[in-house]
Parts: sequence; C-alpha cells; structure tokens
Amino acid sequence: MSSAPPGLTRFNDAAPPALAGLLREVCASTAWGAAVAAGRPYARLDDLLTASDAAMTALTAADLGEAVAGHPPIGRPTPGDPTSAREQSGVRDGERAELLRLNLDYQDAHGHVFLICATGRTGAEMLAALTARIGNDAATEGEIVRAELGKINRVRLTGLVDRLTQEDPS
Repeated sequence: MSSAPPGLTRFNDAAPPALAGLLREVCASTAWGAAVAAGRPYARLDDLLTASDAAMTALTAADLGEAVAGHPPIGRPTPGDPTSAREQSGVRDGERAELLRLNLDYQDAHGHVFLICATGRTGAEMLAALTARIGNDAATEGEIVRAELGKINRVRLTGLVDRLTQEDPS
C-alpha cells in the first residue's frame, strides 16, 4: 500500500484536540467530527470523503441542526472568515440584499438559515434555489439540507487536506 499524501498524513497524525479544531472548521456537528476522527487513518482522500458522507448520513435531526447553526446566511459571510467569504464569492453586491431578505423568509418558514453549497455558484443561481426551496415541506427540505451540507463538507475537507499539504512540517 502506498503512503498517504502529506496533508492526509498530517490529518491522520493530528492530536485529538487539534483534529477536533480542524474538523470543526469543516462542520459544526460534533457527532460528524467524532465519526470522521474515529475512522482514521485514511489512506486516500476518497476514503476520508466517503467517511464524511457516511457520518453525514448518520446525523440525527439535532446533529444536523448543530451543523447548520455553524453556517452564516448566504449573502453575509462571517466577518474575518476566509472560508465563508470564498464560498460565497459568486454573490454580487446587488444580489446580497435580496438573498438576505429571502433568507429571513426562509428562516421564518424552516427555523434555520438557507443552506446551499455555494462554491462555484453565482448569486443568481443561489437566489433561484432559495426561491424554489422556500416552500418545501420540512422533510423534503431536511434531506436537501443534508445533501448540501455533505457537499460543503467534501469541498472543505479537500481544502483542509490541501492546506495541510502546503504547511511547512518544521
């Protein structure tokens, strides 16, 4: 078996408190983080992503709520957070106000922020998705949120492993 790439080796070798912090940057669900951490060591990035998917599928409604609570509203990235700013970079200034307004309507309807994997999407695409999803029933929206969160976690885990690959080991 070949050795894991450097970033994945650093992920596998991280001390539990450091790993918990890294995983919390990816997803706010402690259950998801614990499940992903328990699967170490990972030989390939695909193995880590598969474990993330399995952990996402196993989340309870409360775990999913905890995960969603860690996300800023679309159109308003968390100040000082380069991850949310990068993920929402497709939103133009003129779209922000409409996204925020509709997000408030969505929150009233569903009890949490609108969640979508924003990476690679334009503001117009996110507005269209928000408009289409706002009237969904709770069960339908819950499964869409779970799927979108799974996509976000995959993007963020890939970015984390890339970042760990680039870090100087000394």
